Amino acid sequence: MHRQMDHGHGHRRPGYPMAAAVFAVGMAGTTLPTPLYGLYRAQLGFSELMVTIVFAVYALGVIATLLLVGNVSDEVGRRPVLLCALGLSAASALCFVFEGGLPALFAGRLLSGFAAGLLSGAATVTVMELAPPGREARAGLAATAANMGGLGCGPLLAGVLAQYAPWPLRLPFLVHLALVATAGVVTWFLPETVAVTKRARPGRGRGTRGRWGPPRPRGLTVPPRVRGVFVPSALAAFAGFALLGLFTAVAPSFMAQTLGVRDLAVSGAVVFSVFLASTVGQSLLGRVGVRAALPGGCFVLVAGLALVGASLAVRSLPLLVAGALCGGLGQGLAFRAGMTAVSGAAPPEHRGGTVSAFFVVAYLGISLPVVGVGALTLWLGLRGAGMVFTVVVLVLAAGVGLYLLRRPPAPR
Repeated sequence: MHRQMDHGHGHRRPGYPMAAAVFAVGMAGTTLPTPLYGLYRAQLGFSELMVTIVFAVYALGVIATLLLVGNVSDEVGRRPVLLCALGLSAASALCFVFEGGLPALFAGRLLSGFAAGLLSGAATVTVMELAPPGREARAGLAATAANMGGLGCGPLLAGVLAQYAPWPLRLPFLVHLALVATAGVVTWFLPETVAVTKRARPGRGRGTRGRWGPPRPRGLTVPPRVRGVFVPSALAAFAGFALLGLFTAVAPSFMAQTLGVRDLAVSGAVVFSVFLASTVGQSLLGRVGVRAALPGGCFVLVAGLALVGASLAVRSLPLLVAGALCGGLGQGLAFRAGMTAVSGAAPPEHRGGTVSAFFVVAYLGISLPVVGVGALTLWLGLRGAGMVFTVVVLVLAAGVGLYLLRRPPAPR
């Protein structure tokens, strides 16, 4: 039986930091394979294009989940959705533990995408809703930092274990299974923040469609009053996530083939650095403010993309790391500012669905451009494809930044 949580008694049960930890564990599983793709390529003998397709299957799983059930936690409660997401994350890890070729990799990535799709909307909103009065801003940082921090810890954990421990293609996923089990126990004790029994009554609220029933797809429906904020914020997220996609799908291959860096721990650490910088960028929002952070984040992202492009041109690892740090900083600043603006503008009964729609656009950014890079490698090679990618995303980020400079989101 679900009832609205009394924040005054929230200290007796796990609060928003524990919900953020659950979020981070779930997201770490989605990037665990990043430093391992080279090992899978050597073992199974597939191309760079296939690497990006395996990677993008994850994003398709995220997008399908957000489109079909992005609003489900508004209807059935946050906690059941979080438990379901962790179950899917465990199933994904098992696909990799018992990996038997490309079909198992595709299945593992798809399940991972389903898990991330449920987590992206539900866990973000759960962390924010569990914040006691006066801690909303801190909880907002905890939610987005858990998202990016979890994504960054996946490659770092897998890279270190694959380089220095036995069973490089299995141990990372066994460790993650143990973390998911722990997160499941924590989630069981989280307070529920959605009053499902109240919302089940006929005519209760605009989000219930009269009576409670199976959740219905809402697609990318964003309340009209939110759209002016949503479109530029989501495009900024698209550009930033395109950079993250490049690092999580292609950067380890580029480092091995072009720079001769074959240490998996090092490639995992470089991917971790872009997510670490993203988390730092998010933490700066309170000082910078949403109005300045959205365009400012886009311009810092542009500088990062320029450095990544330069690193490809002159084959420089230090420039690649600088691009990761600068691009990640800009991505984090713009992403959290966009999330804050969109979440703040959305009415409470549509918040889960609106936040999920924001993530749909972001995950299109992490998938479509990366598959484009994979296809271009067939004609231009990895280096040429990466340079084309950086120019295209740089132009998009600069255009969004200039638009937001002229029309910043209204303060709320």
